[in-house]
Amino acid sequence: MFTQDYLLQSLFVKGEVSNCKYHASGHIYFTLKDPKGVVNCVMFAGNRAGLSFRLAEGQQVIVGGAVDVYERDGKYQLYAKQIVLDGNGLLYERFEQLKRELEESGMFAQEYKQPIPKYIKTLGVVTADTGAAVRDIIQITRRRNPYVQIVLYPAIVQGEAAVPSIVKGIRALERFGVDVMIVGRGGGSIEDLWAFNEKEVAQAVFDCSVPIISAVGHETDTTIIDFVSDLRAPTPSAAAELAVTDIREILGEIQNLREGLDRQMQRRLRDCRIELRQRELKLKAVSPVSRIRERKMTAIRLEERLQAGINRLIQLRRHELDVYIERMKGLSPLEKLSSGYSYVSDENGKNIRSVEQVKAGQKVTVRVKDGAFGAVVTDVPGEVS
Repeated sequence: MFTQDYLLQSLFVKGEVSNCKYHASGHIYFTLKDPKGVVNCVMFAGNRAGLSFRLAEGQQVIVGGAVDVYERDGKYQLYAKQIVLDGNGLLYERFEQLKRELEESGMFAQEYKQPIPKYIKTLGVVTADTGAAVRDIIQITRRRNPYVQIVLYPAIVQGEAAVPSIVKGIRALERFGVDVMIVGRGGGSIEDLWAFNEKEVAQAVFDCSVPIISAVGHETDTTIIDFVSDLRAPTPSAAAELAVTDIREILGEIQNLREGLDRQMQRRLRDCRIELRQRELKLKAVSPVSRIRERKMTAIRLEERLQAGINRLIQLRRHELDVYIERMKGLSPLEKLSSGYSYVSDENGKNIRSVEQVKAGQKVTVRVKDGAFGAVVTDVPGEVS
């Protein structure tokens, strides 16, 4: 009867999961119950593709499958082919399905992420114009940098009109030309945040040429645009801090850059002075004045060497002359005269060396060391008178 009844071969049963067990073989055994009854269920390993989450105690689920008899125990049970979460679980299933779809299309890829500019002039905000989110963004932006202009697009962030309103706000601020954009809202239930899980909003975030920071809900909340946006912030307040650089940090960086520039200029000036001195030394080495001075010094050194050589030669020649003088003194008639000898010459000045050269009565000249005088020969030995 079970196998022949079409309705029992394709039905959906809603209830709470209990006694859930994952078998080593890959099969899942559990019980589905509600206030009125209980039914045993099994999902074979071959049907696990119909389960996109981990089944656990207490979950409200909808199980699709067939009813048949387990002959060994004589009991009927539900053979599950697909299981989805009930209520919020259905939304979670839609979330996971869209997440897989967009991820497979490449919209989450890191190469499409735009860098958030560090220094901005205009900050675009797409959120409700009332509520804590926009107040926190304005307060933090004013505190961090009062010179940043905030451009708010008051969007509807909850309900049926939220999706077109958010998309319109993103495109309007893109046309306005803001430097960076914050898209988000304060916390709430998954239904309250659902507009940020719709494909149209995700596509608008992906297509936007302005870098977008997503800031939806609290830190534990995760939406589709968190994966598509260029940067995710856990809260709207954190988004403002990520988008707006603290002016004190900017001034500090300017001061550091100024000091760094001063140090570089000092080093450059010092290097230029050193280079200038080196070039001056090189110029002096190759300048005509330096060469002339060098040639003068060379000429002076050569002159000194020449003078020293001449002095040594003169000294040598003087020494030789003294030797010759001493030698000549031994041969000089004057020296002989100084020793007491005299020099006798006839009237013609001819030296008389022998008595044979004179005769009695002949006039002669006698020279001694201090002069000369005339004399007459009076006697010549051996001459006959």
